[in-house]
Amino acid sequence: MDNTYCEPPERTAPAPPAGTAEGPPYAECVLCREPTEYPESTKGATLCPVCAWQEAGRTACSG
Repeated sequence: MDNTYCEPPERTAPAPPAGTAEGPPYAECVLCREPTEYPESTKGATLCPVCAWQEAGRTACSG
C-alpha cells in the first residue's frame, strides 16, 4: 500500500506581495508626496498607506 497520499506537502516560504519594492527608490504618494511601498516604475496613482486608508474611508462613506 502506498502511504504518500497522507504525507503533508513540503513547506515553502510565501512569496512577497506583488508590486512592492525591495528597496529604494520608491514612488511618491500623489497626495502628500511621502514615499510609498511601490517602486518608481509603478504605473498609475500611487498612494502611501496613510492616504490609501483615508481615501478608502472617504469612498466607503460617500454613499
